[in-house]
Amino acid sequence: MSFLIGYFKSPTLRLVNQRRELLHTIKIRKVAYLGHVLRHERYELLQLIMMGKVAGRRGVGRRKKSWLRNIREWTGIASAPELFRLAKDRHEFTKLTANLR
Repeated sequence: MSFLIGYFKSPTLRLVNQRRELLHTIKIRKVAYLGHVLRHERYELLQLIMMGKVAGRRGVGRRKKSWLRNIREWTGIASAPELFRLAKDRHEFTKLTANLR
């Protein structure tokens, strides 16, 4: 069995590395898209939806992780208003995007 460990180790590490790169690319693109949406005026309706709350009762069951919550966790910013404020300044937001991992 010990000879199989060396055989499977190399391809597995390559596969895992590819997945980590893909996840990093997804994170960067998601955060960059948020900055794009929050800076441009033509996305005003989308901005209102992201900043506001939907009226009504919450559904039964486990809540899904939101798109915005993922970005807040990745960037380390706890509040959505702080994230929106940073997104308005392109230079600061670029620094935030560069420090993702």
